[in-house]
Amino acid sequence: MKVFDKSAIMAALDVELALQRLQEGFIAYSAGKVQVPPVQTFSFTQANGDCCIKSAFIEGSDTFTVKLSTGFYDNPGKGLDSNDGLMLVLSAHSGQPLALLADQGWLTCMRTALAGRIVAKLLAPNQVEAIGILGTGMQARLQLEQLMSVTDCRQVVVWGRSEPGLQRYHAFAETLGFAVRAVSEPQAVAEAANLIVCATPSRTALLNPEWLQAGTHITAVGADCPGKQELDPAVVASAQRIIVDSAAQCSQYGEVSHALKAGLITHDQLTEIGVVLAGHAPGREAHEHLTLADLTGVAVQDAQIACSVFEKLVR
Repeated sequence: MKVFDKSAIMAALDVELALQRLQEGFIAYSAGKVQVPPVQTFSFTQANGDCCIKSAFIEGSDTFTVKLSTGFYDNPGKGLDSNDGLMLVLSAHSGQPLALLADQGWLTCMRTALAGRIVAKLLAPNQVEAIGILGTGMQARLQLEQLMSVTDCRQVVVWGRSEPGLQRYHAFAETLGFAVRAVSEPQAVAEAANLIVCATPSRTALLNPEWLQAGTHITAVGADCPGKQELDPAVVASAQRIIVDSAAQCSQYGEVSHALKAGLITHDQLTEIGVVLAGHAPGREAHEHLTLADLTGVAVQDAQIACSVFEKLVR
């Protein structure tokens, strides 16, 4: 088994190839051609942390992938990154471990950001007035970077709980060429932006429906395990299009789960990304529609991004 560190993995990642593989993975998943065992999750309330273990095998693939990802949200105050983890690529013919990708959680962050790019391409309004970001961490940064290929808008409004975090995000976004406005409340983000990314580990709702502009698109990525929530369930219920990475998974946790439990929406209102990418369902249908993408993170994404890197590293 070969071991590759984060620097080697970052150098090997071809973003456009990974994007293509992720789209193929979503389509295969929705077509029932992917084995995705139940997610294992751990919660460490005393340390404000969590861990998930995900695995996937795509029918016909030479490999399968097991991923471990952690999020410990007080780490930045200790001089550590919030996210960490690794991916293990194994042979689907012999079961032998082929590569340990010691990516420190970077591949998980990238595949999530690329999924955000995919859904924004499908659902974002034609005219983006401003990009709204809830959160100031790594995912909030990567999402903004990936949106640059989706829209020409270079106005960003950002909210975060930490003033130092907001200052760092402000500086980061400016280096990308954005005009940046940091705000003290999530409501100000909703009132200013019509393309919003929610990328926090919040356990209470941050956005209410009455704050949102008509025609807004929301990509929600923070509620990736039980107990997390960034949207009031009424926001979900207000959406004319609800796109999910996995209907089964989002029904268990994520923003959709809260609206389902409250009886505000039904399962038949959910459409998987893979179904839209395959051309079997529409994305945005009208300018004035509120659209939502609930991204809880599906193991097929891990398998596909790991495979794209693995193939380059072992050439």
